[in-house]
Amino acid sequence: MLRRWGSAGLFLVLGVLLWIIGESVFFFLAFALLAAFVSPLIFPRSMPAAEAQRRSAADGRAIVYWRPGCPFCMRLRATLGVTSRRAYWVDIWKDPEGAAAVRAVADGNETVPTVILAGSPHVNPDPRWLRSQLRAG
Repeated sequence: MLRRWGSAGLFLVLGVLLWIIGESVFFFLAFALLAAFVSPLIFPRSMPAAEAQRRSAADGRAIVYWRPGCPFCMRLRATLGVTSRRAYWVDIWKDPEGAAAVRAVADGNETVPTVILAGSPHVNPDPRWLRSQLRAG
């Protein structure tokens, strides 16, 4: 659980230190916003891989495998905006089965984000492409 919040905590501590040293609230606010952006809070609620796979088989929605602190996952989530709710999100740090599913399609690596869309895996897809696919589906 601690590593999920590691990046956010580090940014928050840096912001506090810069505020104390430089007496500037601006740095604190900037780093606090950055901490919020890299925290797990901005992602849709994760579910176990088995549940995501079962639901995806029933309704055809995409499955997005991600992990906290991943800059590519953050970029994907920021680009998707509200359309991110049209996919099932699996945190591979919380779910070993999800990590295994990613390794199975990414040559043994835990490369995220990995998206399973219509049964086809897409490792680190273009966020704009995925957004258009989710809107169409």
